Amino acid sequence: MIPVFNNILVAIDGSAASERAIVRAVDEAKVWNAKLAAVYVVETGLFSSLPSDNTVEIMYSVLEKEGNAVLERARKYAADKGVTLIGHMKQGHAGSEVIAVAGQEKCDLIIVGSHGKSNADRLLIGSVSTYIVAHSGVTTMVVRS
Repeated sequence: MIPVFNNILVAIDGSAASERAIVRAVDEAKVWNAKLAAVYVVETGLFSSLPSDNTVEIMYSVLEKEGNAVLERARKYAADKGVTLIGHMKQGHAGSEVIAVAGQEKCDLIIVGSHGKSNADRLLIGSVSTYIVAHSGVTTMVVRS
C-alpha cells in the first residue's frame, strides 16, 4: 500500500470534539504509518482589548498550563497506541497557527474537531475548523462531535 498521508497534524483544545479528533488522528497515523503532530493554540485575540497587566499574564499562564496538559494527554494516548506524537504550543489566531504548523511540519493532512470548547467561542471568534478548511491548501478532515 502506498501511503497517502505521511505527516498528519491534529489541532486540539481540550474539548470533546478535539478528543475525538486525536483518536481519529492516531488511527490515521497507524493506518498510513505517518508522523503525527498536535498543536494547541492559545488564542491571543481574546485578550487584545484588555490592558496589558499582570491579569493578562496570569490568564496566558493558565491557558498555557491547560495547553501543556492537553498536549501531554494526547502524547500519552498516542504512545499507548504505539504512535509517537510531537506537540506544539502556539499563541495567536488558532486557524492561522494551525495552518502555519502544518506548513512547518510539511503535513499533508490536518485533522480538527468540528467545534471547540463552547458555542460562545464560535460566535465570538468564528469556527476554527471552518477557517482551516477555507484557508489551508492541505487536505483537512473535520471530525464531527
